Amino acid sequence: MGDFKSLIVWQKSVSLVTEIYHLTEKYPKHEIFGLTSQIRRASVSIPSNISEGHPRRSSNDYIQFLKIARGSLAELETQFLISKNLNFISEEQYQDFDTKFIEIA
Repeated sequence: MGDFKSLIVWQKSVSLVTEIYHLTEKYPKHEIFGLTSQIRRASVSIPSNISEGHPRRSSNDYIQFLKIARGSLAELETQFLISKNLNFISEEQYQDFDTKFIEIA
């Protein structure tokens, strides 16, 4: 089955988490326990569920973890739209991340 670290989707989602942490450092400080925290948790959930499900013996178990990762990605897409609407990120940043979300999905 190989190591989960060799999966391109896992590698891209880890890179996404890193970018998101850097981006959300610039969010308003009053959002640290709100949107910033939600975005960070949703982003971390994506590669975490991929790696947790990968060594499962059952394909159905693995698929369930991939569905959870996909759900976290949808949550993240929503949070980024809210961030754009609140002017925490620019339209250009939103589009850039949306492209990455589509690629990971």
